[in-house]
Amino acid sequence: MKVNVWNTILQLSKERGVQPAVIISAIEESLRVASSKYFTHNEKIEISFRPEKGELRVFTIKTVSATPQDQATEVSLEEAREIKGNATVGETIEIDLPADTLGRIAAQAAKQVIFQKVRDAEQEKIYDQFAPRLGEIISGVVRRFENNSLILEVSKAEVVFPNREMLENEHFERGDRVRAVITQVVRGSKGPQVVVSRANPKFLAKLLELEIPEIASGVIEIKDIVRQPGERAKVAVVTKEKDIDPIGACIGVKGNRILAISKELAGEKVDIIEWSAYPAAYAKAALSPARVERVFVQNKAEKTLEVVVPKDQLSLAIGKKGINVKLASRLVGWKIGIKQE
Repeated sequence: MKVNVWNTILQLSKERGVQPAVIISAIEESLRVASSKYFTHNEKIEISFRPEKGELRVFTIKTVSATPQDQATEVSLEEAREIKGNATVGETIEIDLPADTLGRIAAQAAKQVIFQKVRDAEQEKIYDQFAPRLGEIISGVVRRFENNSLILEVSKAEVVFPNREMLENEHFERGDRVRAVITQVVRGSKGPQVVVSRANPKFLAKLLELEIPEIASGVIEIKDIVRQPGERAKVAVVTKEKDIDPIGACIGVKGNRILAISKELAGEKVDIIEWSAYPAAYAKAALSPARVERVFVQNKAEKTLEVVVPKDQLSLAIGKKGINVKLASRLVGWKIGIKQE
């Protein structure tokens, strides 16, 4: 049977970014499924499909028998001679699917199963595209709102940006461009799901890496990050290089580096502090920008610290809604109590 689908296959391949061989395989599989409704005795179905030449055959091979026992593999002499006039007992003949039936099921295949197979290949391509990029920052365009999430378009793929992963007071409209970090790439029943975030600490870590060469090169190491997204973040850094000031390098000349990051985070304040293995020293740094006088270890087993600050530093140490001391506690991993001097 002559079929003219090669141009369609090439067009699908170009539009969907799927190899022609994948589409051809999909067509063959769909033809095999549909043909089983015609060959009803569990016959082995053979398919010869050369779309570039416009050739398509669907057939089964049976042995001519005087008394057929297995209809899946044998055909009577009478039936065989209707197909091949000089057929004899013992020879094998090819029984083709009738042209009108073949034309009908080929059309069905093109509309149904092919689409599903191509879609599966597309979804696998999306997974392969994004899985290695977990933890990277991507840029996407807002296309629509769906189930308390924004759907972003990134490289012709759809990415989920949940409301809970946005910064406080952020608002996006259709057509807006959004930068976010990939936090999840999972296979699902409806295809792979790629989830991004701007509230995750990984987003801030990646921004720091992009903005600060010393972090990107590994000269300065990020030890810990805690965030109250959109409000405040604390980043603990350390370096083994004695001639490098890790805090100064991160802040930049006149604060240009950290200000650029804060601007990307909708004004979120970012405190850069030096990491310490000693809880008391670490807590003193973590309460920045407040000035701390003394730190006492109250109970080592329960991990509690008492911090003494000057009267004029008390509100600064606690922070708006207690955010500063809460973040410092999370960063150090100890409970911090603050007392006025």
